[in-house]
Amino acid sequence: MSRSFRLGFFILATLAILAAGVFLVGRQELKFGSNYLLRSDFTSVAGLSEGADVRVGGIRKGTVQTIRLPKAPDGKVVVTMDLSRDTQAIVKQDSVAAIQSEGLLGDKFVDISFGSVDAASLKGGETIESAPPFDVSDLFQKANQIMDTSQDALDSIQGAADNIDVITAKINTGRGTIGKLINDTTLYQQATAGVTSIHEDAEAMQHNFLLRGFFKSQGYTNPAEITQHQIAQLPKEQPVKTFLFNPKNLFDKPDAAKLKNEKSLDAAGQFLQSQKFGLAVVTAATARTGDSDKDQVLSEGRSFVVRKYLVDHFPMDDSRLKTLGQGKATDSSPDGSIQILIYADTPAVAVPRKTTAKN
Repeated sequence: MSRSFRLGFFILATLAILAAGVFLVGRQELKFGSNYLLRSDFTSVAGLSEGADVRVGGIRKGTVQTIRLPKAPDGKVVVTMDLSRDTQAIVKQDSVAAIQSEGLLGDKFVDISFGSVDAASLKGGETIESAPPFDVSDLFQKANQIMDTSQDALDSIQGAADNIDVITAKINTGRGTIGKLINDTTLYQQATAGVTSIHEDAEAMQHNFLLRGFFKSQGYTNPAEITQHQIAQLPKEQPVKTFLFNPKNLFDKPDAAKLKNEKSLDAAGQFLQSQKFGLAVVTAATARTGDSDKDQVLSEGRSFVVRKYLVDHFPMDDSRLKTLGQGKATDSSPDGSIQILIYADTPAVAVPRKTTAKN
């Protein structure tokens, strides 16, 4: 074998090995495989660079080919990616591209989610949806905001603690109403007498001639039940739904709170049990004639009876169902009115209200 032949053979073998190495490296970098292009638009690429990995299901299946700035200030950054064609079975038109990083401060890469089974397949060149990228600077900014808020809260707590110390000192020295009540037995005796008087007024209300028949027929012995779910006033916002009833058709007598046509309330009850609501208020108003105190008590009793029927017959969050006795009607309704007002949100005015009545 001549020297020239051996030299030629060595050169050919070297070129073959070099070609094989180039092919293997190119295959590793997805240069010579069967690929397709895919695009996604981002408001910011958060440090992503060309040549970065593209992963599908956590596996490297492509690279970022180009990153182009938008042509207008209101546009988005266009990221073009090379993906291996073996991903077309799982990457669909409803897949989402997201820019992520290796750890907290590692290199950026694009992660593409699996598409749904029924979504259309990709042929190449399509644009898929993108998710906003996570930026470490945003995390630090939010952490600073949380620390500032925590410091303000600590300052407020410290100020409240100082105020409590001042109030406690005044109470211990007998200053102010509470301090005098605690340190002066005379004021305590007067307060006890006032509470006793309130109980006596409640007992008198129980025997009010207007509600005597109502208590007897409904089985209630404690008048506090009637105002247990009452609010002080209606919310300022407009109700999303209103049910209006004529008391003449709903109750058996003009001066009574006993239902005679309760089935007419079923439409409102079905709405309350099937729809989400923030607050519902049963309001009652009597005719504009008669004694004002008696009409106030009657309106409270009627709103209570309507509420009880709805709660007993229709499953709902009854803590959101309130009552409001309005006394005499202020509009032109000759027989008064019963309304069920339904609001989207629970307002701050929904607070308990106490009512007393005269004998």
